[in-house]
Amino acid sequence: MATGKINVSVENIFPLIKKFLYSDHEIFLRELVSNGTDATLKLKHLISIGEAKVEYGNPIIEVKVDKEGKKIHIIDQGLGMTADEVEKYINQVAFSGAEEFLDKYKDSAKDSGIIGHFGLGFYSAFMVAEKVEIITKSYKDEPAAHWTCDGSPEFTLGPADKTSRGTEIILHIAEDSLEFLDDSKISGLLNKYNKFMPIPIKFGTRTETLPKPEDAPEDYVNETVETDNIINNPNPAWTKQPSELSDEDYKNFYRELYPMQFEEPLFNIHLNVDYPFNLTGILYFPKLGTDMQIQKDKIQLYQNQVYVTDNVEGIVPEFLTMLKGVIDSPDIPLNVSRSGLQADGAVKKISNYITRKVADKLKALFNENRADFEQKWNDIKIVLEYGMLSEEKFYEKAGAFVLYPTVDDTYFTLDELKEKLKENQTDKDGKLVILYAGNKDAQHSYIQAAKDKGYEVLLLDSPIISHLIQKIENDNKDLTFVRVDSDHIDNLIKKEENAISKLSDDEKAALKTSLEAYIPKAYSVQLEAMDSQAAPFIITQPEFMRRMKEMSQTGGGMFGMGNMPEMYNLVVNTNSDLASSILNTEDKTHQEHLVKQALDLAKLSQNLLKGEALTAFVKRSFEMIK
Repeated sequence: MATGKINVSVENIFPLIKKFLYSDHEIFLRELVSNGTDATLKLKHLISIGEAKVEYGNPIIEVKVDKEGKKIHIIDQGLGMTADEVEKYINQVAFSGAEEFLDKYKDSAKDSGIIGHFGLGFYSAFMVAEKVEIITKSYKDEPAAHWTCDGSPEFTLGPADKTSRGTEIILHIAEDSLEFLDDSKISGLLNKYNKFMPIPIKFGTRTETLPKPEDAPEDYVNETVETDNIINNPNPAWTKQPSELSDEDYKNFYRELYPMQFEEPLFNIHLNVDYPFNLTGILYFPKLGTDMQIQKDKIQLYQNQVYVTDNVEGIVPEFLTMLKGVIDSPDIPLNVSRSGLQADGAVKKISNYITRKVADKLKALFNENRADFEQKWNDIKIVLEYGMLSEEKFYEKAGAFVLYPTVDDTYFTLDELKEKLKENQTDKDGKLVILYAGNKDAQHSYIQAAKDKGYEVLLLDSPIISHLIQKIENDNKDLTFVRVDSDHIDNLIKKEENAISKLSDDEKAALKTSLEAYIPKAYSVQLEAMDSQAAPFIITQPEFMRRMKEMSQTGGGMFGMGNMPEMYNLVVNTNSDLASSILNTEDKTHQEHLVKQALDLAKLSQNLLKGEALTAFVKRSFEMIK
């Protein structure tokens, strides 16, 4: 049996890096600034453990653009490299100096914030540069080194006259990448990827006006001074402890994340865990209402304060992707280009932790200030209801804080609702009946009829409410949700004591025949003896069919249901004067006129009269009063 080592041709490495390694060429700047950050943090750590006998000072990373020379400079004041280290770390593709450093100092450096992992970040420079130079001097007392490579396997390495500690990378920008010599382009990239890097990043200068001295004369002209333009915030809110932050600090950070967002968030959730994985972050609940078509991908994922992506699918449970904020974790497994997630068990653990943390925070907010929580309910309910449908662990905890408002703006948890309704709202099988309306205005007459009987009516107007109540009913066999305009309400609404139909069985049969001659096939005619003052015609919908239709409309591809047919019940009060008039009218034209007018009025109360039918109804009504 033959054994050996696979030979990787170096000549093929650079074309592969340029074409395939990174999905977007612009991240070369993120990678090189990250390398400079690592070099600075490594030095800080070595100084802290007494291994480096130098002054740390106030190091920065500087990015400079030389348009005329077609060059970009990235300069750090970190630990630098000797010539031997350049040989080791630069000339060996995929040798990670950061990983070697963390392994060597694994006990003391685990919280140092060092970023690098794959050892490939430096080579992203060749995606935009035709030649790259490194001028570097180590913190050790050794000569500076100068490395040059034109993207081929050939390089030069010699001495340099650099006297200050740190590394300068010079990119000679290729003709197909000259866009990166634009100041606004570089500023935009630094703001996107490096906005919260832990080391200050300088890009150009800015002019500041000095304050006017108190004893200055009237004709005093304020002095100006040029200062470094630091484009990042090295100490963002999520890196601090919640005890260090006020409500205003959280709001200010929200404005920093979303400068074009003018509406304040409702509240925030600060994530902070160090076992069994490291994760920090701040999630914000914006006002959401009932709109399911909300723009997602507003949560930013960072790794040691380096921006990675705004696609957090997998890390953040899907229902929370409607939130905004930041998550930072060095333990999230990224692919080699640091631009996407790898499948990993740790990701699911992180997702479960975030779900639990959000549920705990919501419960605490509910318990601490229920009135405030109720006031915000309509702005957050869509997220919580979707969470109950999509995340079983969230559903298990949600009963403690999810609310069910009534049409009169009072709020109950499900347990409170059960206790309140158990005496008065049960059906003939002893099952608790929870009445609800989906539209307060459109179903006003039904709501009023139920309230007149002494029933409580909820207002559940979420677009996914049909799915949610189905799940709740499956888990609570002792209750059922019934919309106020549903046929199932007949099992609950108290009819007049000993109500007797004025019509005989033969008369009822004749009335039904007459009605069915003029009623569309989508309506099922039902005759009931009710209070003579009740509406003569009432339209109800079969609860099951209505729910299925709603679920097919709101679920789209998510729930995989086709279009459901329109079906309604027409309940005719046999004790009404209109029923008698229809039965006793011998003029068939007039009889048809009465039925259609009454049906249209019933449709109108259900918002079912539209288009040509509405026009005909209005015309007919004017003819009647004329």
